[in-house]
Amino acid sequence: MEILFLTALILCLLFLFHSYWLYPKIMDRLAGKQPPATPVTLSDLPFVSVLMAVYNEEKVIAEKMETLLRQQYPQHQLRFYIGSDHSTDNTNTILQRYTAEDERIHFFAYTGRTGKPGLINRLYKEATAHLPPSDQHVLLITDANVMLKEDCLAKLTRHFGQPSLAIVDAHMQHVGLQSAGISRSEDQYLTGEVRLKHAEGLVWGTMIGPFGGCYCLRSDYFSPVPANYLVDDFYMAMRAFERGGRAINDLEAICHEAVSHEWREEFRRKARISTGNYQNLRTFRHLWWPPFRPLSFAFFSHKVLRWLGPFFLLIFYVCSLLLWVMTHNYFYTWLFLFVNVFYFALPMLDALLRNLGIQWRFIRNIRYFFLMNLALLIGFFRFIKGVKNNVWEPPKRQQLPS
Repeated sequence: MEILFLTALILCLLFLFHSYWLYPKIMDRLAGKQPPATPVTLSDLPFVSVLMAVYNEEKVIAEKMETLLRQQYPQHQLRFYIGSDHSTDNTNTILQRYTAEDERIHFFAYTGRTGKPGLINRLYKEATAHLPPSDQHVLLITDANVMLKEDCLAKLTRHFGQPSLAIVDAHMQHVGLQSAGISRSEDQYLTGEVRLKHAEGLVWGTMIGPFGGCYCLRSDYFSPVPANYLVDDFYMAMRAFERGGRAINDLEAICHEAVSHEWREEFRRKARISTGNYQNLRTFRHLWWPPFRPLSFAFFSHKVLRWLGPFFLLIFYVCSLLLWVMTHNYFYTWLFLFVNVFYFALPMLDALLRNLGIQWRFIRNIRYFFLMNLALLIGFFRFIKGVKNNVWEPPKRQQLPS
C-alpha cells in the first residue's frame, strides 16, 4: 500500500508541475525557435461586425463605446451590434444615445435574461443578416469593460489572409494594480497565460482558447453556443479546431482591463468559469485524449491538467496523510507537516497579514493558488449538479485610471 500511495502522490505532483511549470517552459523554448510571425493581410481589409453583450454596465459603457468608435479602421467597414440582457441601470439609455448619433450602431434592448452566449448567438444572426458569413467578414467579440487601443482592431484583422485562420486573440493587459487585494497575483497569472497562449499559436496554431474579452473570429467559423453553456469563447475556439481552423494571439493588439482587487468577486467569477470549463472538458474529450497530437497535447497540458488540479491536490493531501499514519516514517512526518503548512498555515498567515496591512507576495500567491483551485472544485460540483441557464452577473466594474 505504501508504494501505491507514494506513486499516486508523485503522479499528482508531476501533473501539476508539468501543467504550471514544465509545459510553459517547453512552449517558450519551441516558440523561441520559430521565425518572427509575418502577418498575411487580405488584399482588402475584412468587414468587421462588433458583437457585444452587456448587462448593467453604466460605469464603463460610454468609455467602451468611445474606444470602439476611435478604432483606426475604415469606418465604412465597421458595424456594431450590441445587445442588452435586460439591463436595469442606465446602460440602455447611454447606448440609445450612441445609436441615435451613428447609423452603424445597432442596439437591441432585450427583455428577460438570456446570458452572454445567448446574446452573442442573437447578435451573430443580426450581423450575418446584413452580410453573410465568409472569410471577408470578421467578428470582433468583446466585453464592455475591456478598452481597446486605437490600433487594436487593425492589428487583429491583419492576420486573416492566412488560410484556415479562425481566431486572433488580443493581448490583454491589466491596469490599476494595487499591493493590497488579489490584483497582483491575478495579473501575474494572466501575464503567464498570455505568454503561453502566444507561444501555442506561434508554434502550432493551437492557442487553447482566447481570453474572451477581446478577440476576432472569422464569421464562417462561428458556432452557436448551447443555451446552458457558460464559457462561450472556449466553446467556439474548440468548434473551430474541429473544422481545421487555427488560433493565434497577437501581442501587439493591446487592450486594457481593470483588474479585480476583491477576493470574493474574483472567486465568484472563477467558480462560474470553472463550471463552464468542465462542460467543455466533457464536450471536447476527443480533442484532448489521447494527448499525442499537437492540439491534444496542448489542450491536455494547458487546460485539462489544471482543471483537474483540485483533485490532484486532494489526492496528494490524503496520500501524505495515509503514509504518515501508516508508517510514522521520519520523512513522511516532515512531508505531512510541509503539506499542512502550504495548504493551511500560509494561506491563513496571508489573511492575517492582510488585516494588518502587510503584503507579502510569496504567500499571497500561495493563497491565490489554493483559492482558485477551490473555485475549480466548486465549479465541478455545480457542473455535476447540472447547469440550467447561463445568465450571468458581472463582477463589480473597476474603472480604468485616466
